[in-house]
Amino acid sequence: MRSDAVQSARLAIEIEWDLKDHVWIAQVPTLNHLSTHGDTYQEAVDKCREAILGFFEASEKESLPLPLTEVEAEILLASLTGHPKAS
Repeated sequence: MRSDAVQSARLAIEIEWDLKDHVWIAQVPTLNHLSTHGDTYQEAVDKCREAILGFFEASEKESLPLPLTEVEAEILLASLTGHPKAS
């Protein structure tokens, strides 16, 4: 059961090269198509991780529902930050 929750807590990040602006675009369709960009692939990934954390923080602050279950959100946050959410 726990491994199922871990699998379902993963978010798809779509990353593509923008020919016009010459940057990597990263977006997360599950989180209202949250998007960011970077000059390098890794920078786009890093900024996307930061944006996901910001999305979670803003959702919590504004009491907005997340498109994930509570367990999925906690697992995802733990994987992004390196530690579980403090209760």
